[in-house]
Amino acid sequence: MNDISAHSDDPHYVNRSGWLRAAVLGANDGIVSVSSLVVGVAAANPDPSAVMIAGVAGLVAGAMSMAAGEYVSVSSQSDTERADIERERIALAEMPEEELAELTEIYKERGLSTKTAEAVARELSEKDALGAHIRDELGLTEVHTANPLQAALTSGATFSVAAAIPVLAAFLAAPSAIISTVLVVTVIALAVLGMLGARAGAAPMLPATTRVVVWGVFAMAVTAFVGWLFGVSL
Repeated sequence: MNDISAHSDDPHYVNRSGWLRAAVLGANDGIVSVSSLVVGVAAANPDPSAVMIAGVAGLVAGAMSMAAGEYVSVSSQSDTERADIERERIALAEMPEEELAELTEIYKERGLSTKTAEAVARELSEKDALGAHIRDELGLTEVHTANPLQAALTSGATFSVAAAIPVLAAFLAAPSAIISTVLVVTVIALAVLGMLGARAGAAPMLPATTRVVVWGVFAMAVTAFVGWLFGVSL
């Protein structure tokens, strides 16, 4: 099949939404969770070896947890999609006329006249009835179909890379400056993540960057507050 786009000079980025969501989620979680862990451990015990052990353990455990969680959750979505598709397949085999009428109503609700909607529904059904129902009734396309393995690998990889940032910052910082260094590096990393995510999706950069930084800082502030409640000053 020829890969021809009606917008070759103005490409769309929605086909990146699956892996981009998983990438931003994994990277954001890696930065925030491991930074919070490193800061918390450093506040309780500033010994560099203890901080590094906690940071590396958090990186490895978090990456595995993120990958497994993404795979399981997206697999559940994929199972639901496949079940809906199978129901459509059975319905088309058992009551094709009712399904054709249903497709016609969908096109009428979108603004087509009855005559045009009937013609479109019939022509699409003659070519690929199941494909028409999957696309126009279920709202599924190849772009939006769940991909568990892609989500798992993307989240696990981006978590690992992002989590390595606060760990490396703690390793390079002086023992007395671990907390302040990790906090500053974390805010910078979150800002970079927001900009990269916006750029990859061709979205406005300022809102995306602000969103990532604000929520990341908020998450770390909550961690600091919990530490304070238990008598650890962060």
